[in-house]
Amino acid sequence: MLKDVIEVQTRDDYRLFVRFEDGTAGEVDVARYVRFEGVFAPLRDAAEFARATVNSELGTVVWPCGADLDPDVLYSTVTGAAPPKFEASTDR
Repeated sequence: MLKDVIEVQTRDDYRLFVRFEDGTAGEVDVARYVRFEGVFAPLRDAAEFARATVNSELGTVVWPCGADLDPDVLYSTVTGAAPPKFEASTDR
């Protein structure tokens, strides 16, 4: 399903407005998916959260702290489509 994010705007309460390459756009409540721990911990600070940008190589939203969001999850959230299914690898 991979659709690249081409625009992001931060909103209050840990929300993002995202637009995808196919024109689909909508708002995502990041707090619904992120615990703000580990690499996401700096995003608790509203000023740091507001530093979100689009990485055109990855096709998704990123922050200077190294955090990023899966574009498939963002797309399924905006469209209401089923999120992608991930299977655990049995190769070890």
